[in-house]
Amino acid sequence: MMNVPAELCLLACLTLTVGLTLGLGPNQDVVFTFLLPAGSTDCFYQTTEWNSSMEVEYQVIAGSGLDVGFSLISPSGYRLVSDFRRSDGIHMVHPTEDGDYKLCFDNSFSKVSLKMVFFKVISNNQNSAGGGRDQWPDVAGTESLVEYKLEDIRARMDSVYRHLERSRQVQTVLRAFEARDRYLLEDNLWRVSFWSCLGLLVMLTVAVTQIYTLRRLFDDTKHKVYR
Repeated sequence: MMNVPAELCLLACLTLTVGLTLGLGPNQDVVFTFLLPAGSTDCFYQTTEWNSSMEVEYQVIAGSGLDVGFSLISPSGYRLVSDFRRSDGIHMVHPTEDGDYKLCFDNSFSKVSLKMVFFKVISNNQNSAGGGRDQWPDVAGTESLVEYKLEDIRARMDSVYRHLERSRQVQTVLRAFEARDRYLLEDNLWRVSFWSCLGLLVMLTVAVTQIYTLRRLFDDTKHKVYR
């Protein structure tokens, strides 16, 4: 079994958010963070309905090189997207087919380093956009009893829901960016500290060597004068 670095496991726990299972059904927004082992390929499936739209966004948060391969395959078997060794990407599919889309992340080119990958899938079904309105009760009443009509209330509630959903998605992406920046800062801090200590050691060595050389030079001069 491959040993996973402790810091990457901790980072995965911090960035793991909503939707731990894919393929929950059509029109399910999925946000997922996972570890992609070295020399392997992981695939996920997302179910969509016909004539809807699907947006896929991915980003490599941690790992040497911060790059993976990505491919998106339609239910009929056509390869719609093929990215090679990229750190992030955003792809839109419209209209979609009825079935399961296959999302594959490839790290086979790396034999040593595992990668932490964050991705989200947003599905919007155009056919059932107004399906939720059937759940509203058929209320009969006069407009004089209320200030706003029922359709106005529905429109406002739908607008609020869309804004809240968009805010949640943006916050999730920002958390992924924060995790990636934290990984880069920690990695750069180790490099800066190492080279700083090495430079300080070289400077001290040069200073000691110069002092020793000067003292030996004056000692030789004194011996020659006394003779």
